[in-house]
This record gives sequence, structure tokens and C-alpha cells, in this order.
Amino acid sequence: MAGNWERVAWNKEAVVVAEGVCPECGTKRADPSRACPACGAPPMRGNEHRQRVEEVRDDDLEPYVTLRYIARLFKVLAILMVIMLIGEVVTGLLTEGGAALMTLIGEATKLLVIAGLMWGGGDITILMIDAGHDLRVARILLGRINSALQTGEKPTAESRSVTRT
Repeated sequence: MAGNWERVAWNKEAVVVAEGVCPECGTKRADPSRACPACGAPPMRGNEHRQRVEEVRDDDLEPYVTLRYIARLFKVLAILMVIMLIGEVVTGLLTEGGAALMTLIGEATKLLVIAGLMWGGGDITILMIDAGHDLRVARILLGRINSALQTGEKPTAESRSVTRT
């Protein structure tokens, strides 16, 4: 290997890879495009910029795209149910007048409860996404602290304060 640069053929493309230091454990990595042999940290990309080693990248968090769609679907359905309720009340009052008032109140109560449950289901789904992100971040940061302890480094005050938040 000449200097710090070598040419590596990967996926039928020539990629220039620099020898570097693993941001997770601090050991020398001959090929940053592969997982770190010391701590198992994911491959580093050329556009990867972190302020500190303890910082969690956006790529570390799983996107939960399906759960976000489900949350939106629940909220849209709740809004549609309220619109249907308004239409039912207007139609009932125009066709039956005051005689349909008790029936409309019962139907309105039922639809409002169901719409509230649908809206709450959307909120719970978003809460599940946030809890999943928090759990993932905690696992990543604990892995980094474990790696630092295994290599004999003491966790810095920055890493301890990041893990508390």
C-alpha cells in the first residue's frame, strides 16, 4: 500500500479509500468502507460528518416508514369520521327535523368516541416510533461505551452526558 491511499475495486466501481481511525473505538482501520474489525462499527462513508464520536447519526435510526403511514391513516380516518358525523347530523335534521334529535345524539356520541379512538391510535403509533428511536439510540451509545471500556479508555464526560439525555 503506497501512503495512506489505495484503490479498491468494489461493485465494479473504483473507489478511493483512505486509511483512517474508527470513530467508535479509535483503532486504525485499513479499509473504512468495511466494518471495524476491533469493535464492529459500521463502515464509514465519505459524507459522514459527526461533531463528536458519541453523536448518533441519522442513519443509525431506523426510518419506521410504515408506522408513520399507519399513524397518518388513523388520523385521516378520524377526520373523515367527524366529517361524516357532521353530514349525518345535517341530513337528519333536514329530513326528520327535531324528531331525529335523540337518534342523532346517540349516533354522534358513537362516532365521536370511535373518531377519538382512531386519533389516539395515531398518537400511540407515533409514541411507539419515538420509543423505538430512544431504544435504538440507547443501544448504540451503550455499545460505544462498552467498546471504550474494552479498549481501556475511560468514557469521557461528554459521552456520559450524552447518554443521560
